[in-house]
Formats: sequence, C-alpha cells, structure tokens
Amino acid sequence: MRERMPSIVPGVPDQDYHIVICGFRNGPSFLETDLDHADFESVVTNMMVGEYSDPLRVVMLNPETQRCEDVSHAVANEILRRLAFEGREVPPLLEGFIDSHAGPDRQLTLRLAPPPSSHAPT
Repeated sequence: MRERMPSIVPGVPDQDYHIVICGFRNGPSFLETDLDHADFESVVTNMMVGEYSDPLRVVMLNPETQRCEDVSHAVANEILRRLAFEGREVPPLLEGFIDSHAGPDRQLTLRLAPPPSSHAPT
C-alpha cells in the first residue's frame, strides 16, 4: 500500500494557488510566485497593474485536492468587468491575453448607476 506523502506546499489546507504563465524568448514559463500572493484576487490585481509581461495563461492548482485547472477565461472576464466598472480600456499589455480568453469581439458590460433621487434636499 502506498503511503500518502505530505504536501510540500505550506499554508492553509485546501487552498487554491494561481500561477501565471508568460511568454518569454525561450518559450513559455511561469514566474516565481510568493504563495501569499497566489490567490485569484492578487493575480487579477497584479495583471491589471502590469506585473506580468506577455501573460499567456493562468493555472489554478490545489495540492490538497490534487486539482489543476486553466482559469484564464475567468481571469480575463474579471479583468474586463473591473475595467468596465472603472471606465478604462484594455491596456495594450493585456490585449493578447484578453483576446485569447475572452475573445476579440468581446463586449464590455457597464453597470448603470441608479437614477438620481427626486427627493433632493432643498
């Protein structure tokens, strides 16, 4: 019977870690990632501020459940949602990533603000 080996990844059990695969001259590779900043929120924020050059994919890993999943589509859509909310265009650095995972004919969705109250103070 095979013994279960302990995880080499420290942290909270059953935690998802996200790594960004970027295009480099010698081929695609992922950057060294601090596990404290490998959550979905950090990856989206870091991509929006240009932390990654030529991002190709985002992969979610969970060592506890032995799951691995390409979450590039979810990341691209979340970036689009935030950019639309902020009224910003897709930065040139992210155009290739967004086009690959959300499609070049994507539409930004905007949240409409509620109409001004008719009970304005006088």
